[in-house]
Order: sequence, then structure tokens, then C-alpha cells
Amino acid sequence: MSQTTAKNLLEALVFAPAHEQARALADGEVRSIDLLEHILARIAQHNPALNAIVARDDEGARQAARQADAALARGERKPLLGVPVTVKENFHVAGLVTSVGNLDYAGNVSSQDAPAVAALREAGAVVVGKTNVPLALADLQTYNAVYGVTSNPWDLARTPGGSSGGSAVAIAAGLSALEVGTDIGGSIRVPAHFTGIYGHKPTYGLVHNGGTGVPAGKQALRDLTVAGPLARSAEDLELALQILLNRDPLANKAWRVELPPARHDSLAPFRVLLLTRWPGRPQSTAEKLVEARLQQGLEAAGARVVLPEDLGAYVPDLEAAHHNYRTLLGASLAAPTHGRAAQVQTAEGTQADGQDVRKVAEHISHGDWLVQNERRLQFRAQWEQLFTQVDVVLSPVLVETAFLHDHSEPKDARRFPVDFGAETAQLKFADLFEWAGLPVLPGLPATSFPIGLDDAGLPVGAQAVGPFLEDLTPIRFAQLYTALQGGFTAPPNFGGA
Repeated sequence: MSQTTAKNLLEALVFAPAHEQARALADGEVRSIDLLEHILARIAQHNPALNAIVARDDEGARQAARQADAALARGERKPLLGVPVTVKENFHVAGLVTSVGNLDYAGNVSSQDAPAVAALREAGAVVVGKTNVPLALADLQTYNAVYGVTSNPWDLARTPGGSSGGSAVAIAAGLSALEVGTDIGGSIRVPAHFTGIYGHKPTYGLVHNGGTGVPAGKQALRDLTVAGPLARSAEDLELALQILLNRDPLANKAWRVELPPARHDSLAPFRVLLLTRWPGRPQSTAEKLVEARLQQGLEAAGARVVLPEDLGAYVPDLEAAHHNYRTLLGASLAAPTHGRAAQVQTAEGTQADGQDVRKVAEHISHGDWLVQNERRLQFRAQWEQLFTQVDVVLSPVLVETAFLHDHSEPKDARRFPVDFGAETAQLKFADLFEWAGLPVLPGLPATSFPIGLDDAGLPVGAQAVGPFLEDLTPIRFAQLYTALQGGFTAPPNFGGA
């Protein structure tokens, strides 16, 4: 193979899904070390403008790539053998800093891998480094005093979202093949929507989320938070999810999860609830676009589309559920802490800006929490009944596409422009989480998938919400839908057409 041919193949693989990279490596089309060096060259070229990858282990990655090549030559096969990947900064990676963007932890080098990172390595992945996050993972933008600002590859003046913002940018810009992020308020799904990739929020409790945040060694996992993959294809989401299962070091002594298969293997049999209008307010231009595109795609596929009015009492009260979500989210952030170090140990959503989180979140008694938790479980039971009538629920991910950077303080005073057609409304930060919180309260799986660009050339995503523990159903729906409509497109200034 000539050098030109080899280089062209490597450049083509840069934007290929992780499973296709793994196949090319297994078939001997390329070597892992060559793919890695090509990716490192791209990082050197593009990361200064994007600031997605903020902690690296180049020599460790080179050693892992050479070991992968030797294993491949021996005939070994693993799902990600030799594939370069990155992980969100809050996951512990041995030898790299975990700071969650806080200067107090800028020298906090992890001594061992988080279980999710260990799972990636066991699957053969080559861990290149870690990607940027907002301070304490508490923003829909990605910037902090340790590593600076991460920009959207579709428009550097705009945010890629948060808190898995660096994760999404690395995938979209061809700097990594696969990512592991976390989500409590859209932190996987919103960045996927803003950058045109795929992201999956698993069923609550399905993927072990230990070995994250600061300080190291904490055992309690934050309520509502999940860990899950970001990728350039729905197939990669399923691949990664299977790798991440059964990693709780205590639970896996006896308990094993085996996911039920997807409900359907083609689009036509899917019964789809289209939920694109939030009660009590007009549709935004972005929501109308999502609705129109989904209706068009579903009609073309012959899927059965169901509207909320067709289901009556099966559909939960969205406003009541959202209030329940916000209360439990606030209670989660207001959990008792032990000094400032504990304030920034959170998984998602903590202010961690020098304020006592109990003063900026809703602090409720344990008795009140039990009442709210019962309401949550009642909503979960209602969703379970809804999924006897439909297979997936489709909705927007957010009320708008990627915002311009806005780092003004205080954060809660910021206003985000949302186009409602007749007018542009300035929404508060707290008002942006309606769709993102929809599957979080009942702990349901939700897959964000790209459905093209808007008139401004910015990516647009939708989310498929599935039944509790039936994660493969929304992932499969996203795979089938985007095979016909949408799918990943590389941003033009970073290698796209």
C-alpha cells in the first residue's frame, strides 16, 4: 500500500464509527499505532481551536496501541481492540488529573482507573486522554478556570453544550472514536444535539458510575445521575453499553444484567408517541423543526405515529413530573457536605463556585424527600403503563440549538435567546431543562440522535425515550431511523465535506 493510499484510508477512518475502526484493524487494513499517530496529529492540528481534549497520555496510548497490534497479529479479537478513545474529565484515569474544572484539584492525579475506564481497556480500547467539562459539571456550556473554554466545531462562537461538552466535540471533530460521559440534566444528550452526534442516557443504575469526581474514594453515587456513551453511530452506543454493564465491584459478585432485545428490528412496526409540544407555552422554531422532520421520517418509514391526545391518561402530567424532577434535583445538590472539597465532588449540577450549595439548591427534609421519591416511582409506574401502548417516545432534546458562548456571572442571571417565531424570548438557565429532564425523573433510557441541520447550518437532534431497562429499544430505533433520515455528518472545517 502506497503512503498516499494509507493516508487516505486513515483519514477516512477518522470519522468512521468505532466498530468500523475495530473491523479495519482486525482485518489488517491499518495498524493501531498508525491510526493513533494520525489521531494525535489531528489533535495537534485542531484541538488548539476546540480545546476538547485537556489531559493526555500520548506515550501510554502509544504503548497500548503497539500492544493491540501484537494482539491482533496473534489473532486476538476484542470489541475495541486498538481503537483510540477518550473519556470525560470526571472519570478517574490512572496517571491523569481529575479536577472537574476546579483549581483546588488541578494537581489531583488519579491512582487508578474508574470501572468504566477499566472496562474500555479490557475491551481493547486505547485511551488517549480526557475531555473538558464545566466547573463541577454544572453548566450547559463547557469552560473552567483549569482548562479554559471548549468550542463547538460547527461554529467556534458557540458552545458544544455541557457537561459532556468536550466529549461531544472530540467525537464530532474526529479526535476520538468513542466517549463515556455522564448525564443528570441532558449532559450527554444536549452536547450530542449541539454537535450532531449520538448519545445514550442509560436506565438509572444500569451503568456503574463509581470512580468519578473529587475527592477520590467516595462511595455514594448522586441521585438521578447516570454514565453512558457518546459516539458517531447508534451501533457504537449499543457496543459501548454492553461493555459498560456489570461493572459495580460489589454488585457483580452475584447480580448480572442481561438487557432485553430491542422490541423491533425495522421501523415500520414501531408504535411511536410524538411528544414535541411542552404544555403551557408555544413551540420554539427548533421544536417545530424537530416535529416536522420526525413526522416526515416516520411517515416515510410507515411507522405508527401516536399523538398525546390519542393516549389520554396514559401520558404523564409533564408539568407535575418536571416539578418533581426539579425538586429531587435540587435536593440532590443540597445534600449535606463536609466543607468546600465535598461541594465539588458532585457528579452533575453542583454550583461549586464558592457558595454553599445548600443555599442555592432546594434543601428538603428526608421525610419530604421520601414523599418526592414516591411521586417519582408513581410516575415511573405510569410510564411503564404508557409503554404498553407505544414502543418509544420521541421529543426534542432542548428548546433551541447551540447557544453563543456566555460566561457572564452569576450563572443563574444569564438569559438564553430562544426563537419562538413571532418573538425571541430570553429564557433563564433553569428553564432550559424541560425535555432534558423528561426521562431523568423516571430513570428511563434515552438516546439522542442527529436529524440534520437547521437553516443556520447548526446540528439538530431528537431523543428517543424507551421503557425502563429496555435500553436497546431506543438505541435500535435511532439506528434504524438515521439509516433513512439524518445521521452523523462531520463539521466542514474539521474534515467534513
